[in-house]
This record gives sequence, C-alpha cells and structure tokens, in this order.
Amino acid sequence: MTGRAAPAATPHFHGHRQRLRERLLAAGETLPDYELLEILLFAANPRRDMKPLAKRLIAQFGGFAEVLSADPAALLAVAGLGMPGVAALKAAREAALRLLRAELHERPVIGSWDKLIDFCNAQIAYGQVEEFHLLFLDRKNALIRHERQQRGTVDHTPVYVREVVKRALELGASALILVHNHPSGDPTPSRADIAVTRDIAKAAAPLGVTVHDHVIIGRGRHTSLRALGLI
Repeated sequence: MTGRAAPAATPHFHGHRQRLRERLLAAGETLPDYELLEILLFAANPRRDMKPLAKRLIAQFGGFAEVLSADPAALLAVAGLGMPGVAALKAAREAALRLLRAELHERPVIGSWDKLIDFCNAQIAYGQVEEFHLLFLDRKNALIRHERQQRGTVDHTPVYVREVVKRALELGASALILVHNHPSGDPTPSRADIAVTRDIAKAAAPLGVTVHDHVIIGRGRHTSLRALGLI
C-alpha cells in the first residue's frame, strides 16, 4: 500500500522575515545590527535563513559599518554571500551616502559641520587603505561636487597639488575641503598631511580658490587642521 508523502517540514524561520520587516517599519532604530543586515540580505536569497550569514559577516569584518564598507572582493570570498548579496550591501551603502550628500547640497557646508563629518565617516572611516577626497564648494559654500582623487596604501596616499587645483578650476569651485582617512584609526595629522595642505592652499589662493579645511577621519574620531591652527 502506498502512503501519502509526508508534508515538507516548515522551515524554522517561517514567518520570521515578515515579523522582522514589521519591526523595521515600526521602529527600525531598535533592531540590532545583525537583524538589519539580515533584512538587507533577504533580496539575495528569498528562501534561505540569512541570520547565520549576517552574524558571521559582522564577526568577520568587525561590525555593521565595516561590512557595508568592505571591499567587494573580500565580500565575495565569504561563503554563502554571492554577487546578489554583495550588490544588496553596496546598494544600501550608496543610498546612505546619497542621502548624506543631498543634505550637504542643500545648505552651506561650513554651517553644517556635523552633517559633513557624518558624510565623511560614512564615506571613508572604515576603509582599509588611505583615500584622499575633495569637496568642491561654490561661493555660498554649498557642495558642488564630491570626488575621490586618490586611493593609496594602508598608511599613504599620493596627493598631486596641480591636479587638485586644476579640478577646482574646471568645476568653478570657490573653495575646497580636503578629506582623507587614517585606516589605523588615529586621526593625528602627519608632517606630510600638514605640508600638502599648505602647498594646496598656497597654490589655490592666487586663483581665487580657498582651502577651508583638511579633515582627517579615524575610527569614531576626526581632526580638523584648521581647528588645530595648522591652516
């Protein structure tokens, strides 16, 4: 006698995704980092329990922000993630950056220091190598454009004074804010940081371009060369 096939076992996470989405919509800021990461990964695999992967990513990279900021190649090397998962994470990071950047476009950057630091932290605080970025401002100190000029090593990135000034003139910028990160987490400026800042300011001034500041981003800390009296 042939019996009926036993019904497929209900996955242990059945209904979990819906409950998690409801909690996000009700009060997203209360979700722990691994659950927010889990939601981002839902799109990568509609049928798999993503909680173990989310926890593993945070453990491996050191935190939520570090996961979103990780190099795509490093993320692709994580078993079970794959291209759809990496794309989902990078889309979330890019969305956050665009939101922060939009706020800088809408008001003078100089009067929105906290927003500027939030943007810089989101952009480069968790990078594994040094990056040198430029914020180009108009006459009202609103953001015209943000660009990464150079990407270097764990403790150095080349900066070309001529290219910085040339790009400012191309964009019609009246002012600049220089930004770079220290992957070590210590935002103390080096002698080279101070020297290149002064070189750029000296080259830009006769052309009507002011260097407002050079901000160095660490892990949870930052340094302003202007606040230190070095500009």
